[in-house]
Amino acid sequence: MIKEYLEIGKITSTHGIRGEVRIEPWCDSPEFLKKFKVLYYDSKGEKPFKIASRPHGHMAIAKIEGVDSIEEASKLRNKVIYMKRSEAKLPKGKYFIAELIDCKVIDADNEEKIYGILSDVSETGANDVWHIKADDGKEYLIPAIPPVVISTDVETGIIKIRPLKGIFEDEN
Repeated sequence: MIKEYLEIGKITSTHGIRGEVRIEPWCDSPEFLKKFKVLYYDSKGEKPFKIASRPHGHMAIAKIEGVDSIEEASKLRNKVIYMKRSEAKLPKGKYFIAELIDCKVIDADNEEKIYGILSDVSETGANDVWHIKADDGKEYLIPAIPPVVISTDVETGIIKIRPLKGIFEDEN
């Protein structure tokens, strides 16, 4: 489902004495975080702040406008920060994990056959693995690869799949 504001990371600690913070990015890389000049302290976009960040290993170091001391920066520790979805430039057919969560997963060849809801995504390196939670509470894992994932429409919240044999118990 398309959300206007998405979690992009969490402030984990301070960096230095001039008010910089360390951010654990919840996106592909700290470089992606660097693209944003304004982020938000809330999921509704009501608390914007200006930011300048730079990659630092797998983390990002950021200077937040108005935060000029280690004392002010330490008050932000463990704060989740958000980005405005429309400011992210993603290639066509690419989505944020948060947009995939809660999408209904149905059969590509029989749209009346509902497998469940996408509840989580595991990043394995070779390909992502999608966690599908069925109505009966069982969880199924499917590889997010082109032969399996036929179409993804996060605007309507529908994902069509052609699962590999043996993944769902009721398959013949």
